[in-house]
Amino acid sequence: MTNSQRTVATTGDITIGPLLLTSGELLEEVSLRYEISGPEGAPFILVCHALTGNQHTIGNDKNPGWWSGLIGESMYVDTDAYQVLTFNVLGGCHGSTGPTTIHNKTNAAYRSHFPDITVRDMVHAQHKALTIMGIHHLAAVMGGSLGGMQVMEWGLLYPDKMDKLIVLASTPVFTDYGIAYNHIAETSIKQDPAWKNGQYESNHSLKGLEIARMIGMVTYRSATLFNQRFDRKGNQLKYDVSSYLDHQGKKLTERFDANSYLTLLRAMNEHDIGKDRGGWEVAARSMKPPLLAISYDRDLIFEPSFMKQFVSEVANGSYFHVDTEFGHDGFLTEFNKWGPVVEHFLNN
Repeated sequence: MTNSQRTVATTGDITIGPLLLTSGELLEEVSLRYEISGPEGAPFILVCHALTGNQHTIGNDKNPGWWSGLIGESMYVDTDAYQVLTFNVLGGCHGSTGPTTIHNKTNAAYRSHFPDITVRDMVHAQHKALTIMGIHHLAAVMGGSLGGMQVMEWGLLYPDKMDKLIVLASTPVFTDYGIAYNHIAETSIKQDPAWKNGQYESNHSLKGLEIARMIGMVTYRSATLFNQRFDRKGNQLKYDVSSYLDHQGKKLTERFDANSYLTLLRAMNEHDIGKDRGGWEVAARSMKPPLLAISYDRDLIFEPSFMKQFVSEVANGSYFHVDTEFGHDGFLTEFNKWGPVVEHFLNN
């Protein structure tokens, strides 16, 4: 392919109408924003994003997407061979229906009144969107962290809709350890005087959201990586690691809504593929599509041993472990270590 023929990522919105949530509550009007790239007529791969991710998996030269080093022309997930599609999740804040959406009856944003959703609700919404878009089969569904939770639910809710599943840095049940960290994050946001029961004046004013992000950053990467990177540089007034966390906290308030953050944290807390299915082991044994699970060394929240145990219950499951100092964030970096595994799984 010449450069002039190569496809670029484009974005759009798809309205799917009402969505009955697993809670029994009805969201009357739902839309999802998406990014798509790849040659028309090529097989589709659905990519599901993590907690603070969005639909911009690939992005562009000026603003690369969060998986731009993994997905693209002649990359491990090749957009010369596949069409890659990502939705901003239900409950997100980058164009899909969520807490920042204007309610058509109140003419005001949902904010803290947005209903609780589950990972299954996210997947049902995506399935409705694909159907409306005329996409009836997928070559694969792949994602990491919260995205990996969606992949597992895709494999159980719509097992005949895809050929393969790729789960990265995610477990069949969100553990109590993960819930504990999410509780600290949620408490830091809600204890902020500027929170005002979710009716805050400005997302930028929420120091509690900054703290929540700092908590997350510590869990996403390993002690080894922190120690090597910062090496106690700075002084007792301001260590470099402190400046780094402050910077990450402020960055999140510029691009992510606090109500949406809490909505997605609660959805993660509820994640259990075994709920109403007889336990996660039973659910895992019922998975039909071939599944690849990739774990990352030093992942505090999604322990590799649990991922390996999960794969052992999947009839057509394969497992790969990545030796890395990045911990959980390994699924967002060092693509040369595990991208070839994904490429081989997709194409063979």
